[in-house]
Amino acid sequence: MVNTNVTLCGESLSNPIIPASGTFGYGREFSELYDLDILGTFSFKGTTLLPRFGNPTPRIAECPDGMLNSVGLQNPGVEKVLSEEIPNIRKIFRKKVMANVGGFSIEEYAAVVKKLSDVPEIGWFEVNISCPNVHSGGMSFGTDPRLAAEVTRAVKAETDKPVIMKLSPNVTDITAIAAACEKAGADGLSLINTLMGLRVNLRTKKPVLHNIKGGFSGPAIKPVALRMVYEVYETVGIPIVGMGGVQSAEDVVEFMLCGATAVGVGAQNLVDPYASKRIIEDLPRVMKKYNIQSLNEIIGGAHHG
Repeated sequence: MVNTNVTLCGESLSNPIIPASGTFGYGREFSELYDLDILGTFSFKGTTLLPRFGNPTPRIAECPDGMLNSVGLQNPGVEKVLSEEIPNIRKIFRKKVMANVGGFSIEEYAAVVKKLSDVPEIGWFEVNISCPNVHSGGMSFGTDPRLAAEVTRAVKAETDKPVIMKLSPNVTDITAIAAACEKAGADGLSLINTLMGLRVNLRTKKPVLHNIKGGFSGPAIKPVALRMVYEVYETVGIPIVGMGGVQSAEDVVEFMLCGATAVGVGAQNLVDPYASKRIIEDLPRVMKKYNIQSLNEIIGGAHHG
């Protein structure tokens, strides 16, 4: 019998599969399709201090082997999450959930984490530092090691729960950002977030998205994600949640060999709402195929072969 258990920042998971934030909402729709307790955990929709309607449409564009999105952190705000979404999660998911947090200032990140910190259903905070810093002309917190460290320290001061910093791939050297977060006290790292991309409508001769640029996700970004997970694993000593283009159990094993402890499934949930369930159910078969008895034994294995 193979062992799919892993431990993420001190919390045990029955398997490493985590539906990624922004692709799974707060679990409501997916709970109508299958029992969410099959999941390792899931990362709920990026939550900000105040409600956000998001960006103007069009904000989604299909691409070969992926998609562009410029949704703009649409969410009901932290108070509504506390009053409505958390009670519902309590009904549909008996494990700890991962709370994804967004913000447009360091103070906002800290305030959201503080409000959610005492929620017993939350096991980890995943802090999305790809948000634009309104005090720095819109530059992402995740593109500057100093800013990334400041956000990390601010949220760590508001909670005793593990803090996982979600890194942007739109940087020259992601290892510098990763190291800065670790030094500032991060308990783990999630990578990668979406790559910036653009599509043009040939009929209108204008960009497809209202915001011109959007985040590119899907199977096409997997080699980039694997490379960044591999590099960050060699740089830090804290757990990594790897993600980017995951479609299969084989992809999960590949990410873990590169250094991921757990693996996020993102855009594939939008293509196939049963994707995460299917991957989990197929994982034992793939482990047997490649003579893997325990997933814990393969984390970072590609660095030693």
